[in-house]
Amino acid sequence: MLGLWLVLLLLTAPFAAKLTDAQDNDAASWLPGSAESTQVLEISEDFRPEQIPAVVVYARESGLTAADRTQIEQDVRELRQLRDHGIIGDQTRGPVYDRASDPRAAQIYVPITMDEKGWERIAPAVDSIRDDVGEGGAGLSVHITGPGGTSADFSEAFEGIDSTLLLSAMGVVIVMLLLTYRSPTLLVVPLLAVIAALFTAQALIYFLAEHAGLTVNGQSAGILTVLVFGAGTDYALLLVARYREELHRHEDRHEAMALALHRAGPAVLASGATVVVSMLVLLAAEMNSTRGLGPVAAIGVAVALLAMMTLFPALLVICGRWIFWPVIPRFGTDDPTEHGLWARMGRRIVPRPRMIWIATAAALAICSLGLIQMRAEGITNADAFTGEPDSIVGQKVSARYFPAGSGDPLVIISNQPQAQDVGHAVAETRGVVPTSLGLPPGTKPAHDGKVLFEATMTAPADSEAAKQTVERVRDAVHAVPDADAQVGGGTAALLDMDEATTHDNILIIPLVLVVVTLILCALLRALVAPLLLVGTVILSFAAALGLSALAFRHLFDYAGETTDFPLFVFVFLVALGIDYNIFLTTRIREEAARQGTRPGVVTGLATTGAVITSAGLVLAGTFAALGTLPMVAFAEIGFAVALGVLLDTFIVRSVLVPALFLDIGPRIWWPHRLSHEDGGGTPPKPTESVTPSGG
Repeated sequence: MLGLWLVLLLLTAPFAAKLTDAQDNDAASWLPGSAESTQVLEISEDFRPEQIPAVVVYARESGLTAADRTQIEQDVRELRQLRDHGIIGDQTRGPVYDRASDPRAAQIYVPITMDEKGWERIAPAVDSIRDDVGEGGAGLSVHITGPGGTSADFSEAFEGIDSTLLLSAMGVVIVMLLLTYRSPTLLVVPLLAVIAALFTAQALIYFLAEHAGLTVNGQSAGILTVLVFGAGTDYALLLVARYREELHRHEDRHEAMALALHRAGPAVLASGATVVVSMLVLLAAEMNSTRGLGPVAAIGVAVALLAMMTLFPALLVICGRWIFWPVIPRFGTDDPTEHGLWARMGRRIVPRPRMIWIATAAALAICSLGLIQMRAEGITNADAFTGEPDSIVGQKVSARYFPAGSGDPLVIISNQPQAQDVGHAVAETRGVVPTSLGLPPGTKPAHDGKVLFEATMTAPADSEAAKQTVERVRDAVHAVPDADAQVGGGTAALLDMDEATTHDNILIIPLVLVVVTLILCALLRALVAPLLLVGTVILSFAAALGLSALAFRHLFDYAGETTDFPLFVFVFLVALGIDYNIFLTTRIREEAARQGTRPGVVTGLATTGAVITSAGLVLAGTFAALGTLPMVAFAEIGFAVALGVLLDTFIVRSVLVPALFLDIGPRIWWPHRLSHEDGGGTPPKPTESVTPSGG
């Protein structure tokens, strides 16, 4: 098995590094495929290459001096000579002054060509523009903003995302494995297996992106790293815990591993299948970026699962017992987990399980009240960064002197004969600067009977007011007979993304719940237990969102959340968080067949408590690594998922689920025969020890 994986890595590793080259980060890869803004973007390519303007802003509050204006004119001449990194220098427009006499500010518009590789060169293009403009000083401020400047800052925030997340996730895994195993040698084995899985997954996704049309962008590539490390390490922890348990009972380590795979394997496979199928549900999303994330994440988790069920056991068996040094599991000795913290906790829940689960559920419900503080309505560019890059400063400076929507106009497409009427309809719409249309629009170049023209809005392009303007403009142009008019542009794209995400939330969240419930029913061969487990996960999800919203408002001072925030947190929490319930309940079910449901709950909690806690800490830590990126959306997802995993690990799985199982008893397995033929045992009393189950 090791030989097979070495050959596989030799063949695939060179292609893993090429995944960045296969990313498609153009606008269409993020937008909803059927949206009006996406159609406008595709049609506009007949008129011109996809362009994004960088806006150079100059401002002096007391008024631009003669020297300032001379510098600005010189900068325009320099910029018109630029041709590198997609800059279309000869189409540079400006300077445009805020007023005819005694101007205080000026703007220069520099178009940059965008294509599927355009986002990779947007930052170098803006750097090149910055090199060709004056630095200002002595009261003159100079900034590069507009869609080009903002996109460059986003691009730089994403720069090195793979390496940053890889190193952060690896650091978390190393620390947590050391704390879990207290073994400097054992941590190397799961780490090697996870890295092998990541490289293999990246290579496979690269091939699919290049030859099968799979869409990969910066977001999905970054989340891939976190998922493979988090899920892969989780599966390793769950398997090695059962392997160590069997080493206490069997002298031959090969026999111990065979039994560990036989008994823990179904739970690990079910956990992996839950994540994979849940991620594939994202294919039903309207948002291209969300739909593209589904297969990328599913492939990553599937490869991680394969590595942990094949390569990882092979490495453990090859190394032998010494790999656990200094705490080596000896044949014939007791497993310390049978008498540890989690065994004591299980026995303490036994006397009053109903009171405990009601109190725990009530506490989680109270935490979920924080949902009233959540503002998942989208965030502006100014609020999207954890810091304040130059483009945001420039945006604020520009808004003091020019229409706030300048630099990111509406793009209107209509049939040529009706273009004049469409132009008048746009100009008369509230929120549009009438003089920005350059009427009559029919004088614009036409292609296939279509005309393209632009309009500037009075509100900032990423604001709620601008989105309302787009809705009004669409209503106005759609009412023009036979015009077939459509409205696109940056603000229209934001509006369409919000609407598509709302649709995805309503569709995908129930689908994921159905998938998880069906997998649990098939695994446990019961109905009551799966429904209760899904209910506890929903409660945990609501509590995590509520507490996160309170933290974002009052601790981190974030302005709000992106519209897809609840969906991503839900998918990751439900798909990954259910792992721990699967591992716990399958062990309880195994023990219930031997000694009865209630004693099985205590034994199951005792034998799985430590490993599930460790796995939860690892997964929470790897998602918290998203906070190393200077972007609010990633930081919020990382925080909420990490918090939700901790709630699942320490509250739901450790207290709520065992208490529910103890209270309901054998009926939890209905309609399986265990609900009628329970072993009849009673749970150990608080003073009794838990006897290790036989091999």
